Amino acid sequence: MPQQPDTRAVQDYLLDLQERICQRLEAVDGKATFIRDSWQRPEGGGGISRVMADGGVIEKGGVNFSHVMGDTMPASATAHRPHLAGAPWQAMGVSLVIHPENPYVPTSHANVRFFIATPKDAEPVYWFGGGYDLTPYYGFEEDCVHWHRTARKACLPFGDDVYPNFKHWCDDYFYLKHRQEPRGVGGLFFDDHNTGDFARDLAFMQAVGDSYIEAYEPIVRRRLAHPWGERERDFQLYRRGRYVEFNLVYDRGTLFGLQSGGRTESILMSLPPLVRWDYDRQPEPGSAEARLTDYFLTGRNWLESADD
Repeated sequence: MPQQPDTRAVQDYLLDLQERICQRLEAVDGKATFIRDSWQRPEGGGGISRVMADGGVIEKGGVNFSHVMGDTMPASATAHRPHLAGAPWQAMGVSLVIHPENPYVPTSHANVRFFIATPKDAEPVYWFGGGYDLTPYYGFEEDCVHWHRTARKACLPFGDDVYPNFKHWCDDYFYLKHRQEPRGVGGLFFDDHNTGDFARDLAFMQAVGDSYIEAYEPIVRRRLAHPWGERERDFQLYRRGRYVEFNLVYDRGTLFGLQSGGRTESILMSLPPLVRWDYDRQPEPGSAEARLTDYFLTGRNWLESADD
C-alpha cells in the first residue's frame, strides 16, 4: 500500500529551514536582521515573509514560507495535469532570493516546495520541486565549482544520474529565450518529483534545501570585502535587469502565485531594489564585463576541471 503524504512533516521541515537560513545569512551580513511578516490569504492559508534590506552585505533579501490552499487548481498547475482540474489542493514551500550590494558577490535564488491535490474519489497526488541557482555579475571559477560540487554532493545519495539530470534541467529552465542567454551559472532544478516513495522524496527535498546555504555562504564570505566602484555597480544594475525579465516572463513560481491569488508583496519580493536597462548595451571586448557572457554564462560543466 502506498505511503500517505505527511504534510505536517513537510511543513515542520520548511519552517525550520527558513529559520536556519535566516540565522546563517544574518551572521554573514553582520548588520541587518530579517523582519518577520506573518500574513493570511483570504482564499485559504498564509505564510511568513522574512525580509532584510540595507544590510552590511545584503542590499535586499527575502526568505519566504507559504502554505496556501484552494478548492480548484490554478491554471498554471493544471497545464500539464488536466486530470487534476477542479481538485482541492495545498501548496507549501520556502522561496528565497538574496541580492547583495557588492557586485562581486553573486545573487542567489533557492526554492523547495510541495504540492498535493485530492481528486474526487481518488488517492491524493503529490509532488516535490525546487532547486537553486547562482547569478554572478563578475564570475570566479572557484565559486562556480564550489556551488556545483555542493549541489552534486546533495544529490549523490539519491543516484548518480540525479545531479547531471537536474543540472541540465536548471540550465534549460533558467534561460532567457528572448535574450538567448542563461540567467546565471545554474545549479539544480527539479519539478513533478514523485518516485512513489514519500519518505525518500521528502529526504531528497531536504537534502537540496539543506545544501543551499552550504553552497552560498562560503562564496559570500570569500567576496564580500572585494573592492568595487561605480563601474562595477553600474554593470550590476544593468545585469539585474535580466533577473527581472526572467522572473516576470518565465518564472513558474511567480505565475502560480499571481494566478492563485497569492500575496503580491511576497511574490514580487524576488525583484532587486535597484535596476537599470540600457539600449543595446555591449561590453568592451576582453573586459571583465564581457567575460561574464563569453565564459561564465555558457551552460558549461563546472565539474569537468574540478579536482575531486
